[in-house]
Amino acid sequence: MKDLITRCLSGTSIARDPAATALAELPEGIDRSLFPRPLTPAAVLIPLVMHEPGLSVLLTRRTGHLRDHPGQISFPGGRVEPGDASPLATALREAEEEIGLEARHIDIAGYLAPQAVITGFAITPVVGFVPPGLELRLDAFEVAEAFEVPLRFFLDPANLMPDRRLIHGVEVSTFQYRFRHHRIWGATAFMIRKLCKQLQKQDISG
Repeated sequence: MKDLITRCLSGTSIARDPAATALAELPEGIDRSLFPRPLTPAAVLIPLVMHEPGLSVLLTRRTGHLRDHPGQISFPGGRVEPGDASPLATALREAEEEIGLEARHIDIAGYLAPQAVITGFAITPVVGFVPPGLELRLDAFEVAEAFEVPLRFFLDPANLMPDRRLIHGVEVSTFQYRFRHHRIWGATAFMIRKLCKQLQKQDISG
């Protein structure tokens, strides 16, 4: 699976204009009018933990008092700060700040297309391989817990569940994943699904 992901993301790069690309990449049924304000560049790390039986996806649950996405399942990440050289630098910085995952332990595989989120961000997903057994240091202010989900769980279409959301008075068809007691939805679910679709397409094409 690692080889498949490496092939799939080989040659990918960070979008020159993440906001414009994110809006252009909006899934069918999601109207651009839901994003009236300019999108702020942000980035997340999608850490893939290389366990011997198979890869798993490392996720976090945000604390309930945060202004943006409180209590939601997410990847470590945040807005691109003035001192960040690129969205990659943002993703690596946030991963270390939020969960204590140092850049030296991350093998970057590539990038997914930016994801627009309703709170006004254009998120660049950075995909990286991480060795198993690392001791994470969670930022108690931002991260309530970190947990792993086998990648094969997300690759199984049976685990993709339809959902509906009311956004600014508009009902939107979307989807979610349920893993144990966790509900994985919103931008995080879209980014996971985006990665899975690319892997399945690459696997079919050889």
